[in-house]
Amino acid sequence: MNTKSLVTLSLLVGIGAVLHTVVPGFVFGMKPDLMLLMMFLGIFLLPDLKNALLIGTVTGIISALTTSFPGGQIPNIIDKIFTALIIYAIYTLVRKFAKPTVASLSLTFIGTLLSGTIFLSSAYLLVGLPGPFLTLAAGAILPALVINTVMMAFIYPIAVNILRRTNVAFTS
Repeated sequence: MNTKSLVTLSLLVGIGAVLHTVVPGFVFGMKPDLMLLMMFLGIFLLPDLKNALLIGTVTGIISALTTSFPGGQIPNIIDKIFTALIIYAIYTLVRKFAKPTVASLSLTFIGTLLSGTIFLSSAYLLVGLPGPFLTLAAGAILPALVINTVMMAFIYPIAVNILRRTNVAFTS
């Protein structure tokens, strides 16, 4: 891993931590997970298995520290690691056939849905849910799908342009 990649991933995780902290929990303590947006961006801009594992783990730990969901610490870690690895695997297959922007938007949508489902399922199995599964999914996962996908449409082209100008190696 090179220093530029680590610094880039660190900045994305830091931005994600701020977003995750300032967004309030509004449906039984659940909130749209904007930290996922930064995790996905890191995977798309620096597609490497080590990077995906690193950003998934660090994002999971920071999400666990800033969660407002009762008992959501372990489910956050599980969710982020699995989601990062699955999205990385899909992205490595898809990026050869799809335009980078289309791949980033569709995988952000799929990844947010996957992450929310993994989170709620693991929370259900480990600590129980403070409300009905469908209510939690509709109240937090669906808004996050829309927010993350729309924000990725704006952020991804800007990030690609910045990384090209600063000569940070990435494949896109």
